[in-house]
Amino acid sequence: MARNFKQSKKLDSISDLNVTPLIDLAFALLIIFMITTPVIEQYNRIDLPDQSTSDQQPKKQPEDKTITIDANGAYQWGGDDVTKERLEALLDEIAEAPPLDQPVVHIRGDKNLIYQKIIDVVDMLKTRNLTKLSLDGKGG
Repeated sequence: MARNFKQSKKLDSISDLNVTPLIDLAFALLIIFMITTPVIEQYNRIDLPDQSTSDQQPKKQPEDKTITIDANGAYQWGGDDVTKERLEALLDEIAEAPPLDQPVVHIRGDKNLIYQKIIDVVDMLKTRNLTKLSLDGKGG
């Protein structure tokens, strides 16, 4: 029913119900439930078992190893000069350890070195499935 503005009696009440605030409230509640429902569903309560501190053993981290290649292409393991065959033997020893106990192998090359020498060392690591690798600069 449309309101007739030409009413003779100004005090007559309007018989139409205004539902706009009700629709606004419904949409606001819908948005709130759409946001909170996924958050509630993600939460799963679990009870973790207790562990006494005497059972824990401090795990020893494997010591990082460094391979340095100088400008002439000579290899060093840590600070010791090694041949290519000796370097491969040392990498074989590391590869025998479980993957979690394998150290990070840092490769440091001289800036004047042919990059293929570094790739050769990376290939040595790759063939032995040694995946913890870091390429460092000579000065770093």
